[in-house]
Amino acid sequence: MRDHPHGRKQLPDVWTGRATNRVQWLLALFGAACMALGVKLAVDSPWTDGDAPLVMAVVGCIAAGLLVLFGTLAFVHVALKVDEECLEVRCGHIGVPRRRIPLSHVAGADFVPLVTPRHWGGWGYRWRPEKGTAVVVRRGEGLVLRLWDGHSLTITVDDAEAAVRVIRDRLRARAAGSAL
Repeated sequence: MRDHPHGRKQLPDVWTGRATNRVQWLLALFGAACMALGVKLAVDSPWTDGDAPLVMAVVGCIAAGLLVLFGTLAFVHVALKVDEECLEVRCGHIGVPRRRIPLSHVAGADFVPLVTPRHWGGWGYRWRPEKGTAVVVRRGEGLVLRLWDGHSLTITVDDAEAAVRVIRDRLRARAAGSAL
């Protein structure tokens, strides 16, 4: 935070945070191993019972490997950015899925000391009718955004308390600016 000329602390221009789940790298390796098995079967297979079972085995291994590999790499980490206008959530190494939420759509933010994949049905981008939407990449602290449309978004992120403070400060500043 920057110092204000009158001695008060100002908000950072941009707050960033992230959370990472290194365990998911093991799942990515499993996906890569499935793909390698599919390639091995396609190139050097002692299969003698016809082509159809071999093709099904090769396609199955490669498809399962791709699904596991890309599914885990997409959620090995989450990055959160809060600036003066919006909040942006990006997942994985290529930033997809990405969600951009204008601060004008945010009613509030709350700190959650423990978010678990089990409560959301696993890792990843999740939706549960009774709970809302979540981006869960690991067990631990997170934040819940309450949106004006009644929906909520839970995000696992390191230093979630700081993120909540910044979001609340931005919301107060917006409210004070619109009241003038």
